Parts: sequence; C-alpha cells; structure tokens
Amino acid sequence: MWIMDSKAAVALIALLAVTACGSKKAPGLMNIRSTTSGPDEFAILPGKPLQSPDFSTALPSPTPGGTNLIDPTPKADAIAALGGNPARVNRTGAGNIGRGDGSVVNHARRFGASANIRQTLAAEDLEFRRKNKGKLLERLFSLTVYFSAYEKMSLNQHRELARFRRLGVKTPSAPPDPEVYGQQ
Repeated sequence: MWIMDSKAAVALIALLAVTACGSKKAPGLMNIRSTTSGPDEFAILPGKPLQSPDFSTALPSPTPGGTNLIDPTPKADAIAALGGNPARVNRTGAGNIGRGDGSVVNHARRFGASANIRQTLAAEDLEFRRKNKGKLLERLFSLTVYFSAYEKMSLNQHRELARFRRLGVKTPSAPPDPEVYGQQ
C-alpha cells in the first residue's frame, strides 16, 4: 500500500513540475497581486469642473478622438504646481515636440535615432524576461525575481556619486550610503 502512495506522490510532483513550466503568457518577474476585489483607486482620474465660456465663438472646434477642455491633465497640473508653465506641455501626443525643445531633441538625435526604439526595447526585454524567469521553486511559489534578474543592469548611485566627485564634478548633497554607514 505504501508503494502505491509513493508512486502517486511522484506522479503528482511530476505533474506539478510540468504544469509550472508551460506558459504562453509573457513572463512576469514581480508577481504582485491585489488582495482586494475592489477597483484600483489609482486608475480613476477625476475630470475638471465644467466651465461656461463667455461667448460661444470662444469654443474650440470639435476634434474627433482629440482631447476635451475638461480632460484630466496630470502632467500639466504637476508642472503648474511646481511653478512651471503648463502651456508648454504637449497635449496632442508624445510624438510632437514643443517649440522650446527642438534644439534639445536635435542634440539628442545627433548620432541617429530609431523610430521604433520602443518596440525594439519591448521585444528585447520580453526575450530577457523569458530567459531569466527564476529558478523552479521561485516560479512554483510565485516569488519576485525582478531585482535579481536586473541586478547586473542596475546603477549603484553611491558609487557613481563618488566617481563624479573624484573627477571634480560638482554634485548635490546626497544621503549617505546605507551599506557603508549602516541602516538608520
């Protein structure tokens, strides 16, 4: 009887191992799950209050698929709250460049620019995540492997700060390195 139970246990373990390996969805390295069944409160953006213009001729012409005057503009609102000019924020899309930013963008593109860089990086990152999705037990128990997978690509901010200071570059003050001075 004990032999039958051990064979069933081995078969069950083998079945679990095979089902843990096969997945068609994109590999997720963070494994973050919501513990509530309610809506995501951060996904809701309240609209701006309705305003009545002084004259009906002051209304902009309708643009199908465009933005409305009462649509939320969190980026422009943040710029205004920090003392900037929210009128310089591009509301029509990320592809258009503002009047004052053309020279900066041209300087950044001086060595060439790829029009599909986002798609290229997304494909390369997907391939990287497929290759680095963690060890068997990490996948089986849905442990986060994000930080260990991308550790070689991360920047040590305190080491870079020390390097810049050795080179004589003026740097702002920064909190001390917790690895050197201990956690506080």
